[in-house]
Amino acid sequence: MVRRRRQQRLGGSRQGAGTQSAGLRDELTCSVCLNVYTNPVTLTCGHSFCRTCVGNTRAQSCPECRAGITGQAELKRNQRTCNLSKPFSSPPPRTKKAGVACTYCDDSAAAKTCLHCEASLCENHLRVHSKSEEHVLVEPTTSLDSRKCAIHKEVLKYYCSEDDLCICASCGLVGAHAGHKVEALNEAAERKKENLRNLLGKLASERDDVEDQIDSIEERKKVVQNDVPGVTDRVAALVMEVQKQLAALHKEVHLEISKQEEQAILRVSDLVQHLEVKKEELYSKIAHIKQLCNVTDPLTVLQGAKSETKGIDTEDVDNSGDKVHSLVPLDVNLILETLCTGLARIVNEVKKRCSVPETSGSLNGIKVTLETAPDVDQASAMDLAVEVASEAVPDVDTVSENLSDTEEAVTNVLPHANGVSDTSLDVNTASNNVDISDDLKIVSWAETRASRPYRPERFYYPQVLSSQGFSSRRLEWEVEGNESGGWLVGMAYPSIDRKGQQSAIGYNEESWGLERVNDHQYLMRHNCKEFKIHHKPSCSRIKIHLDYNAGQLSFYELGDSPKHLHTFSATFTEPLHLALWVFVYDLVGEQRGSWVKILQ
Repeated sequence: MVRRRRQQRLGGSRQGAGTQSAGLRDELTCSVCLNVYTNPVTLTCGHSFCRTCVGNTRAQSCPECRAGITGQAELKRNQRTCNLSKPFSSPPPRTKKAGVACTYCDDSAAAKTCLHCEASLCENHLRVHSKSEEHVLVEPTTSLDSRKCAIHKEVLKYYCSEDDLCICASCGLVGAHAGHKVEALNEAAERKKENLRNLLGKLASERDDVEDQIDSIEERKKVVQNDVPGVTDRVAALVMEVQKQLAALHKEVHLEISKQEEQAILRVSDLVQHLEVKKEELYSKIAHIKQLCNVTDPLTVLQGAKSETKGIDTEDVDNSGDKVHSLVPLDVNLILETLCTGLARIVNEVKKRCSVPETSGSLNGIKVTLETAPDVDQASAMDLAVEVASEAVPDVDTVSENLSDTEEAVTNVLPHANGVSDTSLDVNTASNNVDISDDLKIVSWAETRASRPYRPERFYYPQVLSSQGFSSRRLEWEVEGNESGGWLVGMAYPSIDRKGQQSAIGYNEESWGLERVNDHQYLMRHNCKEFKIHHKPSCSRIKIHLDYNAGQLSFYELGDSPKHLHTFSATFTEPLHLALWVFVYDLVGEQRGSWVKILQ
């Protein structure tokens, strides 16, 4: 009661003091800024103001009574008013401490929270707080419900390892966890910390490995990026070289076309000139014969007719007809052969030079690095690495495949490149004057006559046919004979005779052949007719090209550059077989046998 009265008295006195203080505060308030005086000054008229208020307004008279102010000299500091206003000046705002506040004092932060008292304690109150076991102290918190059992409303003190839950004492005795293996929270927490420390060590090790892998990948990425300028320059140089070679090949093909054009025109001009002379002779003979037909003297007619009959050279006319028939304006096969050979050479050179092992190694290194990285999403990481690298450097395997496709396309440019026949010789057609190799690819003159059994298809002359016959598409063969000549290669129908002179290759309508007479002369043979090729042999390899459907059989000499020798034109009516003929030739008075080999 006494205490209450004391408080009432204290309250009354405080109330009176508050009223007096409020009145004094009003007296100490500046009429300009309406705040307690700050560095107050008094004018000559007796009114006081803040020095800054009078100075900021730059007034020439008193703000209250309008009395004049002559200058700064009249602004006298009022020390008494200054002293009275200091207690009423606003103190600096107090900053609240962050965190949980003490339950018993607002200005102090809590150091601990008592779960039993459900109160937060500062350092001062913590010293006098109960130290008994039931007063469990934890770090300051405002959420106490999470620290208590939802069923028994008791503090969680134990840990059930079977259910992996924190429980109170009642839960372990009579609750759902009765009979389970439980342990104190401190012990369980220490054990859990130990496991976490071990896990932390493993994770730190894996983190270091991943960082090392990232550094390695970044280094390899730099290697790939550094390769880009060099590869770009190589590709540019390679493209320029290919363009240069294509330009040279273009010029070479045009020269070949121009050469063939010139040769064809020359042959045509010579033939036309020859035929013009023949035509004039024929006109003259016709006119003379017409005159003889009108002569009445029998002796004159008989003598004149005899001279005219001897002058007619029908064989020369027939040969001229053959020459006209054999004229081909342009040898398209040779032109395409030159083009194909040049393109194939360019492609091969590009394939040899288009190798980027350093770049491939960089990409493979990135792949290996990613595959060995632990617990990394390798699929997405690999996609990213390949995407980065592929933007920098073109795929070498793709370049190689494109070159292979180009090479195949070049090969298919030639009409006669559609097939290269694997051909073998038919022993049943071989004369007993020739030997056949075990692989059925070589025919040679036999020093000792063989004793093969009689067969109707066996030749009497030293020649042989292939086992295979060909009656469609385009095919070609490469054959080789001895340098001194004495052999013939060509094609023949299976219906060719096997005995007599008419059975020799080129001496009938069923066969066509190229004869290498010696080391400096070629002859073309067909149907008992022959004509020389005005070209000295430069090698002993011959290519035979057959375009069955077009009715063309061509022969080429395979020297440093393919040389077209001749093309037969005919309408083929039977399958054609490769035909080879060998015989004995003289070499400085010594007889030797010739040979021919099928290369491919």
